[in-house]
Amino acid sequence: MAAYPLPKGVTMDLVAPEKIRNVALVGHGGSGKTTLAEALLHRAGDVTRMGSVDDATTVCDSDPQEQRRHQSISLALAPFEWKGYKINLIDTPGYADFEGEVIAALRVADLAVFVVSAVDGVEAQTERIWKVASKLGVPRMVFVNKLDRERSSFTATLDQLRDTFGAGVAPLELPIGEEASFRGVADLLSDTAYVYRDGTATTEAIPDDMSDLEHQVHDNLVEGIVVADDEQLERYLGGETISIDELEHTLALGVDHAEVFPVVCGSATQEIAIDRLADLICEIGPSPLDRPPVPVEAGPTTVEVVPDPNGDPLAFVFKTYADQYGAISLFKVVSGTIHPDDHLSNTRTGADERLHSIFALRGKTHLPIDGVPAGDIAAVAKLSATATGDTLAPRGRPVAVPPIEQPEAGFATAVVPRTQSDDDKLATALHRLLDEDPALVIDRSEETHQTIVRGLGETHVQIALERLEELYGVHVLAEEVRVPYRETITGEAAAEGRHKKQSGGHGQFGVCTLRVEPLERGEGFEFVDKVVGGAIPKQFIPAVRKGVEEAMAEGGVHGYPVVDVRVTCLDGKYHPVDSSEMSFKAAARLAFREAVAQAGPVIIEPISRLEVTVPVDVQGDVIGHLNTHRARVQGTNAGDTGEMIVDALVPTSELRRYAVDLRSLSRGRGTFHASHDRYDVLPEHLVPSPSG
Repeated sequence: MAAYPLPKGVTMDLVAPEKIRNVALVGHGGSGKTTLAEALLHRAGDVTRMGSVDDATTVCDSDPQEQRRHQSISLALAPFEWKGYKINLIDTPGYADFEGEVIAALRVADLAVFVVSAVDGVEAQTERIWKVASKLGVPRMVFVNKLDRERSSFTATLDQLRDTFGAGVAPLELPIGEEASFRGVADLLSDTAYVYRDGTATTEAIPDDMSDLEHQVHDNLVEGIVVADDEQLERYLGGETISIDELEHTLALGVDHAEVFPVVCGSATQEIAIDRLADLICEIGPSPLDRPPVPVEAGPTTVEVVPDPNGDPLAFVFKTYADQYGAISLFKVVSGTIHPDDHLSNTRTGADERLHSIFALRGKTHLPIDGVPAGDIAAVAKLSATATGDTLAPRGRPVAVPPIEQPEAGFATAVVPRTQSDDDKLATALHRLLDEDPALVIDRSEETHQTIVRGLGETHVQIALERLEELYGVHVLAEEVRVPYRETITGEAAAEGRHKKQSGGHGQFGVCTLRVEPLERGEGFEFVDKVVGGAIPKQFIPAVRKGVEEAMAEGGVHGYPVVDVRVTCLDGKYHPVDSSEMSFKAAARLAFREAVAQAGPVIIEPISRLEVTVPVDVQGDVIGHLNTHRARVQGTNAGDTGEMIVDALVPTSELRRYAVDLRSLSRGRGTFHASHDRYDVLPEHLVPSPSG
């Protein structure tokens, strides 16, 4: 890319890309991610006292909904400086309903720190996000938290980490003390103990009662590191001591390549080893320059862009916040250096965007900055036509960073505006919700005439509806998504429709005889004209067909649209004065309805093909549950990651709460994909009343 000079007369105080660390805190809900973010900010001196999730006083949980619920529901940015480095900390939700936020954070993070509770161990969402990070190639390390709590166990948690994530898991620290007596960590690289008193660490010798264990684990760690470097391995086997700096360099390469996953430990609430975590993020965590180039779509080709501060400016918007004052867009600079009042083009919409004011965002606090170099993350307010996932580039550069791949929205609810005023504003408000949260999906069902909001779970959708009311003043009622039943026939029948009306002047007259017979499922509708001798003039035959189509759409015996029928027009009568298109449409509707009622009408229901991916140990429970919901299991196959894939055909009506059911059955470890397969006859005992 061409050079992009800085404006004249502007002195930029920017952090070089090699000094930037973009870090996502991820893990299961309740593991302490937000508290850890608060502790890191406190240790860095950016907050004077630590806030609490329970008191709704943390920097990262600044949204009113988060404060009411005492849980994170969206990603939050919290940058801070640490010993000459800038760490862009991204706190993420731990609840599965907000997995889209985690994926967005991982798309711009250069390191994922998995926060694992030493009390609860490796939980479901941790496993799910590890797979996402692995797929994206994001380097990972683990912080074992809550070692000061009752029933905490570093050893048990480490064993579980190794069993779950493999041999790349490498402890860099051991805890000193257990539960209430936890007071510090032993650094396995330097053989040094860091003991904390009143938040301040002192270095000491390794305690005698853990000296043998520490030395053994130290030797195992060193051997595991030098294996990756032939020269270091040869020296080590020759009896030479490898320096800590050399070991850290080799370890950092293993982290960069997502082959080694360091494990450190501490307590966020007691601020034990929090400074050690920040040190290690800077020492062995990758910078933007250490990561592979970003693939960028440039027309029909893909180019790789490196984070060059002197390149053309290119930014990727990965999150949008909306409030009563407008929108705030979080972006990562892929290339170049972006300054206040720069003009860039949205490569999706073509809109020219002026970045009036760019700033670092810490929670809800705006921190003025002079510019944003490649690899850094910042925010900008009031972009006119830019949504999450968009790319900003110089005008005339048709490039785009690949969009964020969202998880499937498996839970749905229909929304009905309460008033006409709400109806008028609903479409615009839903569009703005999608700009902010692309994990949502908005559908309009033409068959059931419902507006449907889909999300990753019940809570995700509920929060979206709350935001509709609080941010945009749109009040809606939630109702169950109706199943798009249809009707068809099982036999053949014929009927005559007679429409005759006389009210002075020209009257209305039309008679037609129709035969109906079933078609194969999915063939839709076929109309056959077998009228002879001009019983119905040719110009009125299209009106007969139109009348049939209208009757099919209005519904059969049970009120559902009629499909998969062949209709043959056999005969009819007309009047040279009183017959008209309207008359024959009305006659056709009467004939069709009567014939359908005599042809063995049945209701057919949509059937979905369901693929459920679950751990082997819950496969039986999942299949048993499906069998109680009228499913026909087609088979099971082993997945690429050792999980089982269950293939089944399930009535769509049985899947309305399957996202909730599967989460319970699989303890949060299952995923599913459903797609329409076909229509089958609904069992008679399940036929709803004509009113619904």
